[in-house]
Amino acid sequence: MSQITQDIEMIEVAKRTAGAPWDAINPESAARMRAQNKFKTGLDVAQYTADIMRADMAAYDADSSQYTQSLGCWHGFIGQQKMISIKKHFGGKTDRRYLYLSGWMVAALRSDFGPLPDQSMHEKTSVAGLVEELYTFLRQADARELGGLFRALDDAREAGDVSAQDAIQDQIDNHVTHVVPIIADIDAGFGNAEATYLMAKQMIEAGACCLQIENQVADEKQCGHQDGKVTVPHADFHAKLRALRYAFLELGIDNGIIVARTDSQGAGLTKEIAVVKEPGDQGDVYNSYLDVEEIDVADMAEGDVCFNRDGKLVRPKRLPSGLYQFRQGTGEDRCVFDCIEAINAGADLLWIETEKPHIGQIKEMMDGVRAVHPNAKLVYNNSPSFNWTLNFRQQAYDAMVEAGEDVSAYDRSNLMSEEYDETELSTRADDRIRTFQADSSREAGIFHHLITLPTYHTAALSTDNLAKEYFGDQGMLGYVAGVQRKEIRQGIACVKHQNMSGSDIGDDHKEYFAGENALKAGGALNTSNQFN
Repeated sequence: MSQITQDIEMIEVAKRTAGAPWDAINPESAARMRAQNKFKTGLDVAQYTADIMRADMAAYDADSSQYTQSLGCWHGFIGQQKMISIKKHFGGKTDRRYLYLSGWMVAALRSDFGPLPDQSMHEKTSVAGLVEELYTFLRQADARELGGLFRALDDAREAGDVSAQDAIQDQIDNHVTHVVPIIADIDAGFGNAEATYLMAKQMIEAGACCLQIENQVADEKQCGHQDGKVTVPHADFHAKLRALRYAFLELGIDNGIIVARTDSQGAGLTKEIAVVKEPGDQGDVYNSYLDVEEIDVADMAEGDVCFNRDGKLVRPKRLPSGLYQFRQGTGEDRCVFDCIEAINAGADLLWIETEKPHIGQIKEMMDGVRAVHPNAKLVYNNSPSFNWTLNFRQQAYDAMVEAGEDVSAYDRSNLMSEEYDETELSTRADDRIRTFQADSSREAGIFHHLITLPTYHTAALSTDNLAKEYFGDQGMLGYVAGVQRKEIRQGIACVKHQNMSGSDIGDDHKEYFAGENALKAGGALNTSNQFN
């Protein structure tokens, strides 16, 4: 017996018990509404999506071709359209396709202060608010899709088409939800461990099953692809990892996922000298990467900070800002150390922020991690901050040089030039870009690939194209040819924007609530009928 049939029977029992006051209640209508609201709370969403993500992690461990992907979102509508498009283009399934919530985009696009840099200056609650908004839109996508199926079922019944009824009922009974895991960026925790815990609770209650946190100093936080990053000792970072775990456990999401991100590869600064409890512990190793000079006690100046290393007095190099420097060239070793210790502290997935998309570099670091933790898995930022064309043309050029091929037709310092777009080098570079995700998942342990800011850039690009045409010589044709005609021919659901906003769902409810007295918007004079 299907779930909706069970619900109809249960509501019929409740109706009989209530008696005459419920005479106008239609149990099937109520069961339909229940089916359109599968997830009653954010915690329902978090548990459902955590189960999906854990199953995907296990599948990847068995077969590295089963990696997962996501695109960043800054609005619920954007996330909804992604999942509707995925279902449309990939057989009605959403398997291994998630959403990413970017702290950068929250800062740049969602703050009451206006556009902000990625420095955790935006309102803390805006992140949890976006998680809730994304799932509100995804749940509405479910309700809209099921509403269409219910209306089609009624039409088939009215026509007496039993075969169509059975086919539509099967789609209803086996409906695939648009709700998928969201990897949500909690930056550096927006304060101390207690602040991290409180914010994590909000995000989990909104539906987040996976939280990503970085090892930068919260009040000095920078975008991972900018300079000036300052990391914290492991004891500080691990306290925040535990805060996230406690938040998951308190709310009953025992299999919630924590992504520990290290920015050490590009971070040459620290705010603290780590506490050392015994030789060789986390603090001792952290301090071993500091850029220090051996001194004599007599050489100590007023206010100097010094410590003992292997029986010698050393003074870490300190900037006028009060920050301490790490030794040049230690970034990748520190990344490996960070990752190993993060897993020891309870992280489920890792994130290494790099300065370029290079499989060899990522693999080298992950090989070091996997020597200790064989099932270590990486979340990797396929960032728009990288110049993908230039990076991969350079990689293709270098490979050609290594293979002894003739590269005299190319100027390595000018490989972005359009003159190379149709060349063999460009073809090889584009092939490397196309297979980057599959190749790096196989070779470098990347479980999840994401693009942080894709819709920030697509919105800018499409708006530029529309404005150029509409305000130029093309006038209204700029919109019709550039937008609407393409929407119609590509089957973009939002060409019927009234339907997307919930108008047909509202008409269904009006009929449920008022019967024949319902004043519905979807009649013959609705201009959306032009798109049927």
